[in-house]
This record gives sequence, structure tokens and C-alpha cells, in this order.
Amino acid sequence: MQVIVRDNNIDQAMRVLKKKLQREGVFREMKARRAYEKPSEKRARQKAEAVRRNRKAARKMAQREGLLPGPKRKPRVGR
Repeated sequence: MQVIVRDNNIDQAMRVLKKKLQREGVFREMKARRAYEKPSEKRARQKAEAVRRNRKAARKMAQREGLLPGPKRKPRVGR
């Protein structure tokens, strides 16, 4: 993973790096590997994640088809 530091702005580079790591799921994996997870707990977690993904996909599909209202949008404040 590579982050370009512009104008010696390390704060911005750190924000970009953290965002990339978050997207890749590195923080979640680090947290999961801190302690041993029993195989039964692992299966239960994976099943719950699959259910969550399926529900989210069904909700998105229903929104696209117009069966459910879309997410509420935050009003943009002009700069």
C-alpha cells in the first residue's frame, strides 16, 4: 500500500492511509486476530455476516425498484 505525501503534509497522508486500511479491512482483521476464536463462534459470525449482506442487498434492490424509499439525504450546506 502506498500513500503519497504532498507538501510535507503528514497529517493528510495519515488520514489517507487510515482510510485505505479501513477499506481493506485491516483493522477488523487485526481485532479478530487478537484472541482465539472458537470454530463454532467463527461459523456463527460468518453466518450472521452473510445474513446481514443478503438483507442489505435485498434492501438496495427494493430501493432501486421503488418499493422502499431511498436513504434520507443530508442537506448540503453551501460554502
